[in-house]
Amino acid sequence: MAISGRRHPPPGVARLTGREPLVLLPGPFSNEAPSGKAHLKQCEQMSLTRRQKRMCRREPGLAETLRESVRLGQLECRYQFRNERWNCTLDGRGSLLKRAFKETAFLLAVSSAALTHALAKACSSGRMERCTCDDSPGIQHREAWQWGVCGDNLKYSTKFLKKFLGQKRVSKDLRAQVDAHNINVGIRAVKSGLKTTCKCHGVSGSCAVRTCWKQLSPFHDTGRLLKYRYDNGVRVLSVTNAATGETELAGPRRHGQSPRNTDLVYLEDSPSFCRPSRYSPGTGGRSCTKDTSCQSLCCGRGYNTAMRLTSLSCHCQVRWCCHVECQTCVREEEVYTCKNA
Repeated sequence: MAISGRRHPPPGVARLTGREPLVLLPGPFSNEAPSGKAHLKQCEQMSLTRRQKRMCRREPGLAETLRESVRLGQLECRYQFRNERWNCTLDGRGSLLKRAFKETAFLLAVSSAALTHALAKACSSGRMERCTCDDSPGIQHREAWQWGVCGDNLKYSTKFLKKFLGQKRVSKDLRAQVDAHNINVGIRAVKSGLKTTCKCHGVSGSCAVRTCWKQLSPFHDTGRLLKYRYDNGVRVLSVTNAATGETELAGPRRHGQSPRNTDLVYLEDSPSFCRPSRYSPGTGGRSCTKDTSCQSLCCGRGYNTAMRLTSLSCHCQVRWCCHVECQTCVREEEVYTCKNA
């Protein structure tokens, strides 16, 4: 069957992927939820659907959490793709989201993961009014705040995210199925990093009382896992289940079997991202490492070499008792940038 990846992502999802310039994302973020008109103003300024704006207005602290999640996802995306031809640039992001490339799959997954992570952290830090610590057995919320063991509320964040994105019954549309699958891959990546942490309470450090709670792994761990999923992404097509008559995703590389719920999936091969296009500005002018990344990053066009002077601390000595004195040294080093043509 003919496959087309040209379709806008589900309403509200594009907002999570940071199509807008990051100057709209302020920081640092407060530990207290904004109230009154400030909170309502934040909701109105964000690019959300009407339904999402209503949810935002009802939940003080959500607007700031949404902004934090976009920042978190974008920073992690840039880090994971810092040495790739496509480096998670905002240039061409709108056009990219209309296609079903592997890069689109990663953007949806890392964005849903970032919002899941940010919501769970916002609950445990007290920045959301409608949620608090995770429901760990044997611990009261008041005790959790007192002992500093408030667990990250992943259960609430996952439930809220699906409601916020409007995920309902699986659509028969192939692109909608692919997008929903990749969004859920991001959520599962966060869940896989949920760990139980315990703390002892007692006289002189004894473990007379032991309190345990749920804690998320650093988001960088989630980003690294999703990058691995991207590197092993599965190209899929649509097949009809003979038993149910419903359409399902199938991966040709797995002899027609359905992709796993942890696989990132895509519909069409990505462009090279070597030269400027509607999807990226190309790799011309990008910095590279001579022995490791220049050959691939510069797409065979070669690279320019220049000398740069850098200042660094050197000849450091410890002075009594706790003071360190250093000299400033200037070092000459080579820098490499990809040629434009």
